[in-house]
Formats: sequence, C-alpha cells, structure tokens
Amino acid sequence: MNRITNKFLVLAAVLVLSGIKGLNAQTVQLTLKDALNYALKNNENVRKARLDIEGGKAKTNEVRAQALPQITGSASINDNLLLQKSPIPGEIFGRPGETIFVAFGQKYNTTASAQLSQQLFNQSVFTGLKAARAGEDYYNLNAALSEENMLQQVASSYYQVLVSREKMAVIDTNINSLVRIEKTVADQFRNGLARKIDLDRVKVNLTNLRTQRQELENGVIQQENLLKFYIGMPINNTILIPQAQLSAIPAEASGMADELNVADLTQYRLIKKQEELLNYQKKAYQAEYIPKLSFNTNFVYTGFGNKFDLLRSNSTTQWAKASALTLNLSIPIFDGFARKSRVKQAEIDLLKAQEDIRNTTQSLNLAHDNATIQIKNSISTIKAQVENMKLAQEVYASTQNNYHNGLATLTDLLDAENSLVSAQNSYTQALLNYKLAEIQLLKSKGNIKSLLN
Repeated sequence: MNRITNKFLVLAAVLVLSGIKGLNAQTVQLTLKDALNYALKNNENVRKARLDIEGGKAKTNEVRAQALPQITGSASINDNLLLQKSPIPGEIFGRPGETIFVAFGQKYNTTASAQLSQQLFNQSVFTGLKAARAGEDYYNLNAALSEENMLQQVASSYYQVLVSREKMAVIDTNINSLVRIEKTVADQFRNGLARKIDLDRVKVNLTNLRTQRQELENGVIQQENLLKFYIGMPINNTILIPQAQLSAIPAEASGMADELNVADLTQYRLIKKQEELLNYQKKAYQAEYIPKLSFNTNFVYTGFGNKFDLLRSNSTTQWAKASALTLNLSIPIFDGFARKSRVKQAEIDLLKAQEDIRNTTQSLNLAHDNATIQIKNSISTIKAQVENMKLAQEVYASTQNNYHNGLATLTDLLDAENSLVSAQNSYTQALLNYKLAEIQLLKSKGNIKSLLN
C-alpha cells in the first residue's frame, strides 16, 4: 500500500512540475528577421560584448584620472605615552660634568593635512590615455563582430531547421503514397493477384520511411533547440517557423562576385586596432626613458598639548601651521636594461600582429572566393536537381500507371519511389547549400546585417 502511495505522490509531483513548466512556456511565431532581431537583444555573447564597451569607457576614465589633480587629506591624533628624552650637557643648567635627560614635546599631538599633486609632464600617462581611447574603439568593433558572427550563426541554423522540415514534408508525402500502394497490394494479395513477399516488401519500405521520419523529427527538435539557444530564447518555448520561399534564387550568379575591399570588413578593422594598441604599448615602454615632471603642494595643521581637550571651549591645545611647494623631476638613468627588454617584447608582439593581419587578409579573401564558388555551384546543382526531380516524378507516375496495368513489377515501382525521394531530398539539400553559401558571402562582404531588412 505504501509503495502505491509513493508512486502516486511521485506522479503527482511530476505533473505539478510539468504544469509549472508549461505555464512558463510560450509559442512564438519566428521569421528569419524575427529570429535575428530577437538574438540581437538576447544572445549572451552579444550582450557581453556590449558590456565590454561600457568597461572600455570606464578604463578610459581610469587612465584619464592619472592626468587630473590628485587631492588627499589625512588626520591623526598621537598619544605619546612616554616622551622621548634627549641628553643635554649639564653646563647649560649650571651642573658641569653631568648629562641631563630632558623630555621634549607634548603628550598629545594632533595633525590635519591636505596634499595636492599634479602631473605636469608624464609621457606614459599621455600615451596611456591615447591607448584607452583606442581601446574603446576596439570594444566597439569587437561588439560589431560578435553581432555579425551571431547573425551568420542564427541565419544558418534557421535555414537548417527549415530545410529539415522540408525533408519531413517530402517523407510525409511519400509515406502517404506508399500507404496507398500497401492498400493496393494488400487487396491484390487477398484476391490472389500478388504474393505475400510483395506485401512484406512494401511494409518493410513503409517501416523504413517511418523510421527515417522519426529520426528526422528528432533531428528537427534538436536543431530548433540549438536555434533557440543561439538567439537566447528559453528552450521550453515552442517556435513556429512559417513556410519560406527557399526556391527564390537568382538564375545566375552574376553580380555576387563584386570586388572585395578587405579594409572595410569588421574583422580586419578589429585586428588593425589590435596592432594600434600594441603600438601604443611599445610607445608607453619607450616613454619610460623620458623624464617626468610633477608638482606637489601640502598644508599641515598641527596641534600640541598635554591634555586631550580638543573639543572643549577652553582647550589648552596650541596649533601651528606649515605648508610646502614641491616640483619633482624624475630622470631615469639605468634600470639594468629592463626598459629595453620591455620595448623589445612589444616590438615582437607588433611583428606577430602584422603576421596575423596578413593571415586574416588571406582568410577573408578565401572565405569570399569560396562562398562565391559555392553559390555558382549551388545554382548549377539546383537547376540540375529541378530537372532530375521532374524526371523522377515522371518516371514514378509512369511506373505507377504501368504497375496498375500489370506492365511493371512492384520492384520497379518501389525503385521509382526511392529515386523520387532521393531526387527531392537532393534538391532540398541543394537549396540549403545555396542559402548557407549566400549567408557566408554576405558575411565575407560585411553585409550580413542586410538580413535584418
């Protein structure tokens, strides 16, 4: 009895939790534009890149503070439990030959001071300020690149979901067709016009198709979850993707292979900004050879007394003022070649950055050329697959007619059915390859944000 009660409680808890989860779930209509705009607001990497922009501004303010006046204040109260005594010759007090110890000072010392310092010339600070401003530009470019990469990722994932659904529709159509064939063969078998092996073969093919559909459906669910992850949407939400015109492609690839200006691309500009930052780093190390000039001034107010009565109106504390003005000049002379080593390291980092620039330039040109070639190939493949699909449809229709008239075998009909499914899936895959190449081409030309229009 207890075991039954425990099972009931577990089942009830699962149902309650499922109900709570269902309350939080939403159904969202999602076009490609909707998905991209949603991702711009909710994608984790994009949001972190935007936070880096704010962090870059804060770093600029931090560096700028080094060039502004620095003001500090301090206060202290000293209780001299034992006053320091100093030896004094006894002759002063008419006691020749003796050494007399005399305590100097007061039991309580109170000090309040304020100090102001200002950098008059410090090349390291000025270089750091330029580097901080360049750092702000770097974070802005990095955020823009994060957005572009995310848009490419989301668009590719979106079309993969769409194409997988198209493949499911193809399988559904062929399952319905095969169900009709199964019914026909079953009727023929009952009337003695077909063999049992023929009916079994149809059933095997039908089972295989249904298994393929189940696997494809599971794959679609996983792809949809991946899409939701990319755009920052809760996984338990349901997305509804409207039918898209995947077949709306140009007849030719003309106009897609425009001259590529790598210097305008965000990825190239980002790595050039990195080079600029490394150059500022080198200048900052070189600035350590330059003398520094600063200005300081302070004001000190000191009180002395044998009683702690600062807060009384008749206080016995006596006060003294002091102030100083200082001009500091720091001249680096020799540091064991540490500065020289830092400059050398910065030069090596710059050389490595220049190699990265050359590699990035090659990579961007390669991506553009490959995307252009893939689009041309995809258009040719799509044209061929359209004709092949039409031919497979005609062959299947003719074979089906011949089968009903006793002029074709069941093997011929099933082979024609399989050929039609293969042709339809190849066509759908060619459409996906075209769309992925189109997205890659837009990304390689720096136009990926045109998908938002």
